Amino acid sequence: MKDIYQVIKRPLITEKSNICREQQNQVTFEVTRKANKLEIKRAVEVIFKVKVLKVRTLQVAGKVKRIGRNIGKRSNWKKAIVTLSKGDKIDFFEGA
Repeated sequence: MKDIYQVIKRPLITEKSNICREQQNQVTFEVTRKANKLEIKRAVEVIFKVKVLKVRTLQVAGKVKRIGRNIGKRSNWKKAIVTLSKGDKIDFFEGA
């Protein structure tokens, strides 16, 4: 990966990720499948101007979906759980 803005696709806003964000200062992102932990760490630090302590990644298998008699599969994707240093914070809903 050369461009840091292509590493992070979107933040994952779920109940579990909100609990982790509030209690353990962890933020969850969907990232490019080819990105490694160092690239993810660098991208988060530059884009959001925070200090990253740890990055955990996992591959998420796409679900098999069916519409009528047609069967398809969603694509696989990669999730990154980023632990921020104490005092740093990323707000996705600043205006709300």
